[in-house]
Amino acid sequence: MNKNIDVVVIGGGYAGVMAANRLTQRDDVTVTVINPREVFVPRLRLHQLVGGTHDAVVGYQDVLAESVRRVAGSVTRIDAAERSVALADGGTLGYDYLLYAVGSSGAVSRVPGAAEFAYPVATLEAAQQLRSVLFDTPMTAPVTVIGGGPTGIETAAELAEHGRAVTLICGSVLGPYLHPKARRTARKYFARLGATVLEGPDATVTAVTQDAVELGDGRTLASEVTIWTAGFDVPDLAARSGLTTDTAGRLLTDETLTSVDDDRIVAAGDSSAPSGVPFRMSAYTAYCLGAHAADTLLHRIAGEEPTPIDLAFPAMCLSFGRNAGIYQLGHKNETGMRLYFSGFAGKKLKEFACEAGINHLATEARKPGSHHWFKDGKHRPQLLQSRSDTAAAPSV
Repeated sequence: MNKNIDVVVIGGGYAGVMAANRLTQRDDVTVTVINPREVFVPRLRLHQLVGGTHDAVVGYQDVLAESVRRVAGSVTRIDAAERSVALADGGTLGYDYLLYAVGSSGAVSRVPGAAEFAYPVATLEAAQQLRSVLFDTPMTAPVTVIGGGPTGIETAAELAEHGRAVTLICGSVLGPYLHPKARRTARKYFARLGATVLEGPDATVTAVTQDAVELGDGRTLASEVTIWTAGFDVPDLAARSGLTTDTAGRLLTDETLTSVDDDRIVAAGDSSAPSGVPFRMSAYTAYCLGAHAADTLLHRIAGEEPTPIDLAFPAMCLSFGRNAGIYQLGHKNETGMRLYFSGFAGKKLKEFACEAGINHLATEARKPGSHHWFKDGKHRPQLLQSRSDTAAAPSV
């Protein structure tokens, strides 16, 4: 009689759910997902939660295979030697293989006053709190969003469309991934929404107070509500457990997504660092990495050699409220093309991308092994080789 194989997945986001679903291809594998929340959170919708146009939750019954066991809780430590995880409630759970997909959250800024007076938006609880704060704040009160990446752009646009007096502080440039043409379109959208966009070397925040934001050029901007979207953090679970991480705390893996410390542990999503060169964060990247991590485990269970990750997704989509969007196409070296879709087409493509993420998970739950993704086979090997050559070059 074949021994049942226990796989524990830490994290119930895009990467963890996709991996858990894909692992159900084998009848002799029991999959358990450990996640602190009882609902799936499509993080692509959190700016809408802040703006009151979406609740940003999906029932796990809609995205997770029925055979997958769920444990509502948090892991406090991974014991790789004993192949077990310790839970916050005092319990332990053993495993034969572990999939690490703990995700990320907004960064805790070192800017004076930011931790005390600025609101993050990167988690469900943070977005819910911010929504509550805004509900009690007059519509005419100045709101400042700090961070010119996708979260900052979409949060600022969502609030501006609702009539808020919004200032978006980018720190450097609006939407770094965007082609200059698309960036000009983004500025036009913000102008139509009545939002102020501050860019350039002087548009850096040096301090946050209860009712203001101070900039590097000496300006002080009144701000009744300040929202911080710049940067990210990952949980320190891997480091606390004695596993090797990169400088940001992501679990360090090889190109098959296997931990450099233990071939029974694989990682996927925002908390993984393949070869120390992480992929660009996105929901699409997360669930594709989740699928590949599951494939790596399935290869190992079958006694086969796992394959290196091959993944490309040269695009980014942004919403500017409910009536416009930008779908930026990119080169496989992670630079934006001149080609992009805007206006109604951009809006529809953005909404399609949000729905597609949920649909991919749901389809994998019904038909495990069915998810496929865009591949490249060229640029990542070149990137890794150039990093290797640089590291090996003698210092002068």
